[in-house]
Amino acid sequence: MFNLKTLTMAAVVASVATSAIAQTQITGSVQSKCSVHTDTQGVYVNSSPNILSTASTGGGIAPRVRFDVALANNYNAHVSWPDTFSSSPALSDSVAWSGSVEVGQVSDPLMSAYETSKIVYNNTSVYDLTIAGSTWFKVESTATYGYEKSLPGGNYTAIVLAECIAK
Repeated sequence: MFNLKTLTMAAVVASVATSAIAQTQITGSVQSKCSVHTDTQGVYVNSSPNILSTASTGGGIAPRVRFDVALANNYNAHVSWPDTFSSSPALSDSVAWSGSVEVGQVSDPLMSAYETSKIVYNNTSVYDLTIAGSTWFKVESTATYGYEKSLPGGNYTAIVLAECIAK
């Protein structure tokens, strides 16, 4: 019995000592079927001493962002008008922000329904991109400075955030 236990134990130790392990990698890549492009850069105008606006009525230019979708019903467009300056002169008072996002041009007439079915929270509009093709979004933005204060001279920049998010 001693010899059988010894032989069994020796066989186990020998098999552990001679075993080999392989780790094999699996890789892959995914190409997004949704892309986002800036078609028109926005331009603020100082139509009032305390207001910067992209409104065309005052001479501003509203930015336009294009979403190209190759695979329908798999992505949401999240488009946010600015709620802060990314760069500006020093400001000693608060800035009140307002804005809007709306569907502009579309490559398929059925995409015009995106506007009526959008979800809006805070400064963000969410669109369910259910149709393959291109959709252009127009983004309006207005920054109102303080209470009866003029904006300091200088350059002002704000960012429109446009994201294509997989469902």
